[in-house]
Amino acid sequence: MTKFRWFILFGPLVLFIGLVGFLLKGLGSDPTELNSALIDEPVPQFEVSDLYDTEVTYDQSVLHEGPLLLNVWATWCPTCRAEHEFLNELASRGVPIVGLNYKDDSREKAVNWLNTLGDPYTVNLFDPQGEVAFEFGVYGAPETYFIDHKGVIRYRHVGDVNERNWSNQLQGIYQQLLEEAE
Repeated sequence: MTKFRWFILFGPLVLFIGLVGFLLKGLGSDPTELNSALIDEPVPQFEVSDLYDTEVTYDQSVLHEGPLLLNVWATWCPTCRAEHEFLNELASRGVPIVGLNYKDDSREKAVNWLNTLGDPYTVNLFDPQGEVAFEFGVYGAPETYFIDHKGVIRYRHVGDVNERNWSNQLQGIYQQLLEEAE
């Protein structure tokens, strides 16, 4: 009976303290930092068609020509539209970017998007069901993966790539990959 009395008196307090600790831990975390089990692992195997030409298919070897960025995007994604102009700028600076069109229901929509807004991608992969994205562990668009010259995923950025985060962090990661490739 004493154990039951202890639980009635102190059980709710212990549960409350545990809940507060859990919530405080979440307050200190960065929502754009999503861990990926694939960091420092080779890109997953896949086979997918080209966005423009259904007769052309690519596999994971297209990502072994790095260092490069793999940008996951979609026409239905407003944040993808917001980052697109900066991706065009990066491409004009010589940063190779492979585009993975994610869960768009129509090739035509995606092609029109690129024809209208510019095409920063060296290769355009079409993933209408999100199967390739699933293999990468994509939560949603946009996400950008930094892949080294050996086809190994070295960094995952969740959210848009823009001038601020490129200058503050991402450019340094890309520069390191370039130096390692020499």
